[in-house]
Amino acid sequence: MNARTVSVSEGPRLARSLVVGPHTLTADEPRPVGTDTGPTPGELLLAALGACTSMTVRAYADRHGWHLDQVDVAARFDPQGQIVKNIRLTGELEPAHIRQLLAVAGRCPVHRLVTSGATVVTVPTVAARPRGRTSSSSLPSDGADQRTAGSPQEGVRPDV
Repeated sequence: MNARTVSVSEGPRLARSLVVGPHTLTADEPRPVGTDTGPTPGELLLAALGACTSMTVRAYADRHGWHLDQVDVAARFDPQGQIVKNIRLTGELEPAHIRQLLAVAGRCPVHRLVTSGATVVTVPTVAARPRGRTSSSSLPSDGADQRTAGSPQEGVRPDV
């Protein structure tokens, strides 16, 4: 996986500006909740999965010299919240090549990340100064959490 950091900053309402290296993207929610200026975070996840799958299949076919003219991927959430990934392969491919390409599609890095139960470590930073205090702290100092600033907390998994 790539080592670049993704930075997210607030925009109007729920819109978010996403910066990855030299690239800027926008995430948002549809109206009336958001302003619909970009795909939702879930749609960005599906886009990452589709792009990674397509790139992996293309690289594998090219490496083997197979006649894959086009690989298209469509991804969506079904009503149960499962991800459904449709892969269309166009080209003069042997049945064995098709089987291998479909197997490779399930081994792209994003697919493996999504299906492996990845752990998310949340490192809080509180920039606001608590009332009545003159110094800032990275964590509440009420004794409820005695971790040191910057120490990883228990993994948090997003609901997708």
